[in-house]
Amino acid sequence: MPDPAVLIFIITYLGVALGRIPGLMLDRTGIALLGAIAMIASGAVPLESAMGAIDLPTIILLYALMVLSAQLRLGGFYTWVIQRTTGMLDRPRLFLLTSMLAAALLSALLANDIVCLAFTPVLCLVLLKKGLNPLPFLLGLAAASNIGSAATIIGNPQNMLIGQVGRLHFGSFLFWCAPPTVIALAGAYFILCRTYQGRFAMPTVPQSLEQTAAWPEFNRWQSSKGLLAMLVLVALFFTPIPRELSAITVAGILLCSRKMHSRRIMELVDWHLLTLFCALFIVVHGITARNIPGLLMEAMSQHGLTITNLFALTGISALMSNLVSNVPAAMLLVQFLDPRVPEQWYVLALSSTFAGNLIIIGSIANLIVIEQARKFKIEISFKEHARAGIPITLFSLLVLVLLLYLGAGPR
Repeated sequence: MPDPAVLIFIITYLGVALGRIPGLMLDRTGIALLGAIAMIASGAVPLESAMGAIDLPTIILLYALMVLSAQLRLGGFYTWVIQRTTGMLDRPRLFLLTSMLAAALLSALLANDIVCLAFTPVLCLVLLKKGLNPLPFLLGLAAASNIGSAATIIGNPQNMLIGQVGRLHFGSFLFWCAPPTVIALAGAYFILCRTYQGRFAMPTVPQSLEQTAAWPEFNRWQSSKGLLAMLVLVALFFTPIPRELSAITVAGILLCSRKMHSRRIMELVDWHLLTLFCALFIVVHGITARNIPGLLMEAMSQHGLTITNLFALTGISALMSNLVSNVPAAMLLVQFLDPRVPEQWYVLALSSTFAGNLIIIGSIANLIVIEQARKFKIEISFKEHARAGIPITLFSLLVLVLLLYLGAGPR
């Protein structure tokens, strides 16, 4: 009879990959949470060990960045960014370039999932009103957010985990990961331009755009306060102060407002994503305690696939990121990286993030864009996403592999 922990793990990860369980109204967060509950209820993870399995510094860092993003969103900053570029809508390629650059930069500082959640509705609205085909721009938003987030430790949830567990220096991470990120972003832009050549205009414009509203108007003071907090936080990340301590302190200061109610900020925290993380930590702990991942790695090494080989790590990370999404993949793979070799951690961060563009389930950012766009009756099919996502991912991973081969990465 198979080990209950292994069975729970397989069912949970299959459910997370598929996004549902037939016959049940469960999303990925619900599936992961049930998996964690099953691990505890079955005794695979004792209750007293469950809390210890959760990497609290990573959760705190992610939570604090969500508070910072909520400040900017309620201050109307995200809406202002898109509206400031609407003058370029008559030049679709320039608007695509500008929106991708903005998404990439903000994702590197505020986490890609948060940026996609804030930008997608505004982007849908201005594109539909202008009569432009929203697909290349929405796919550009997802791709740029994924790619841009690879540059920093705080760019996406898996990088936060990698940075925290590997105790990586913020500046060294940025210095190593920024060059391939910039090249990959440029490639993504040209691939989208080529893919949608002659198809930037929309043949018909939907008559009903009621989903518009209630985004806060731009407030200079509230937005400036959020931007100042972001700059202070980035500066603190270059100091020896623990990142999670810096982040939660800045978030606490932002909550002390005379005009913006803390409840409004807390409502914009993505509790589903935080729950997903906590649940997956417990599920992964359930099989790690039985050394199942270690046995699998030993079996792979017998066939010449060692995780310490950076080229093999790139391939394994890319494959796993598209089987179960990049966050669960990173949770599994960080256990086998050497803390004394930071390049292994950099490669995992880049490859798992770049691979997120391949197919829809590769990253949560993709799913956020698709679900938000659906509210505006914009459908992004698996095939449509793959038409751009596959070449973008292959180009991005090729950039990483070439830099490793040419010696820009570790020898």
